[in-house]
Amino acid sequence: MLECLKEACGIFGAHDFGNGTVFPYLYWGLRAQNHRGHQSHGFITFDGKFHAYKGLDLVPKIKRKDIQQWLENLPGCVGIGNVRYATSGKTDEESLINDTQPLLEKTGKAEIAISFNGNIVNGSKIKEENTEKFLGFQFNYDAQLISRKLLAKLTEGSDLASSVKSCMEELEGAFSVAGITQKGELFAFKDPYGIRPLCCGYSKDRKIWAVSSETVGLDINGSKFDFEIEPGELVIASKDGFVREQLVKCEKRALCAFEFAYFARPDSRLGDKFVYEVREEFGRNLGREYPETVRDIDVIISMPETGNDAAFGLHEQTGKRWERVSRRHRYVTERAFILLPEERYPTIDRKINILDHKIRGKNVAVTDDSIVRGDTTKVVVNKLRKMGAKKVYLLITFPRIIGPCFYGIDMTTYGELIGSRHTPEEIAEILGADAVNYQSVNGLIKATGLSRNELCLGCVTGKYPTPLAQKLADEMKEKFEKGCKETGRIYEVATHSS
Repeated sequence: MLECLKEACGIFGAHDFGNGTVFPYLYWGLRAQNHRGHQSHGFITFDGKFHAYKGLDLVPKIKRKDIQQWLENLPGCVGIGNVRYATSGKTDEESLINDTQPLLEKTGKAEIAISFNGNIVNGSKIKEENTEKFLGFQFNYDAQLISRKLLAKLTEGSDLASSVKSCMEELEGAFSVAGITQKGELFAFKDPYGIRPLCCGYSKDRKIWAVSSETVGLDINGSKFDFEIEPGELVIASKDGFVREQLVKCEKRALCAFEFAYFARPDSRLGDKFVYEVREEFGRNLGREYPETVRDIDVIISMPETGNDAAFGLHEQTGKRWERVSRRHRYVTERAFILLPEERYPTIDRKINILDHKIRGKNVAVTDDSIVRGDTTKVVVNKLRKMGAKKVYLLITFPRIIGPCFYGIDMTTYGELIGSRHTPEEIAEILGADAVNYQSVNGLIKATGLSRNELCLGCVTGKYPTPLAQKLADEMKEKFEKGCKETGRIYEVATHSS
């Protein structure tokens, strides 16, 4: 049960070369990925001209009587969609609706629509450069940097590949993008490090070709997974499949390790494994790494949903009973980070139901995905104590988070991270637990099936894959340790002063 965190976005795009209406495909592709963005959602389709829809909150359920209206409002055989959290720009209601993706923009003779997932580290510098080119234009969020970069090149006469390559070469950070050109072409590309996932697939009749942040977006549509887009690669959909072009050489892969621990759905595929398989191995690792804790526990419980697979793995490894006594209230969907501080604790408490008679008088091991600020975890530990738990051990699948993220997760300052300021022993005391046991970095890496050089582990090692992120992290850490107050997201504040 990850606390108070936002991930940037989930994206989906499809082209039906049988000339059918693509909207239903987009709709279900986004519904399957709504966990990646709760604040807003949007669709853009193309039938010779662009058609757009934007809305706040989750992708809505469509009533039968409204289906025809949706189809009429979003016609066309090609389209893209997006579910979003804001990890850059403003978060008031007006800004959220204005900044909802996908983004459609036009300048000169060029027009383009894009759906973006990630975060641009050198955004402030790029904003200054582009403000000079596009006088009077206000840059509010990173998707606009991508679209303006593409439009600038397209207006100058560059082709799509050259325009995308300029983005890859000049923008630093994480960006997985799906888009539609003014010719109705569906395209997609990744940054040269491949920090955020983006895969391709096709329908059984091979008429519909799609791109999706996660494989579950394909699964829900009955489509077959084809391949994960390579870092620095551009793909363009055609009636015969995706045309692939490697535009920039990948010097180092850096898939976000947090995707395995929390963000991706357990039934999604990352690398050569399903996410739930990796999380089960996380649990087995915890059993191997903390034998003394294992000997002292009577029962395992998990924080749903991301702790469940790890609890099963821990149970398999140790033989200790997993009591599935913690259940999420399905229709209490508010997330802690979108609530006022005074609303946060009651909502956290209401979201999870724990059956007290199963843990009273027992030493309890709680599997969870991470500890970021500690707010949610402290509420859970306190609740277990009140229910009569004798001891509470926290077994955390993601290693201790010691640094901010620059690539699309909204944990952006050192001061907000309990792990950047305290040892595991100190964290246990603060949270009221008997011990906090984090999975080791090496254990996490091995469980994913990838190598250390294929993962972004910046937030747990302090070693970031991109140079500006490393520079900013080092500078801000030094200032933080000297007692300087952090005034906002590092990549939005520090770039102005560095």
